[in-house]
Amino acid sequence: MNKDDKLEIAKIGKAVGLAGEVKLHLHTDFIEQFKEGANFFLNDGTTIKIESYNPNRSLVKFYNYNVREDASKLTNKNLFVTIENTREVCELDDGEYFWFDVIGSSVVDDGEVLGEVKDIERIAEADYLSVKTATKFVGLDLPTKFLIPYVDRYVKEFDKDAKKIITTDALGLLEAS
Repeated sequence: MNKDDKLEIAKIGKAVGLAGEVKLHLHTDFIEQFKEGANFFLNDGTTIKIESYNPNRSLVKFYNYNVREDASKLTNKNLFVTIENTREVCELDDGEYFWFDVIGSSVVDDGEVLGEVKDIERIAEADYLSVKTATKFVGLDLPTKFLIPYVDRYVKEFDKDAKKIITTDALGLLEAS
């Protein structure tokens, strides 16, 4: 599996209790992925399978980890899924997109390319596009990166196929950064 084909969706925390359950720290909005029988990959590529998941307590039990000592060996490991699996399992509403589809898109404001989305940051309840500023702006004493709130006020359109985000007033955000 190629590094670019997988997504980190959770980090395994400490063991809880004696039966092999561990705390799960989610890095995804799609908890439907965590169901009995679901397969994930660990950092080293090892496949691991869910035996049970308690969403109310964020506790998960994996097959073959039946005692606390075994489950403790999973602490601080990351859980990964493939992009293909994510597309199959997770349902999006109209106008919603996976972060991995948005990252790498060019940001265009009034016909001018401002930069490229390098990441998406969630601050409180809002998502922000972390944009690497186009080189033509860097020489103008502007920052090398800036944030655009992913809200209708600034983001007008996303063309997934062209990997292009049309914005309004994002140049003002760059200049004010």
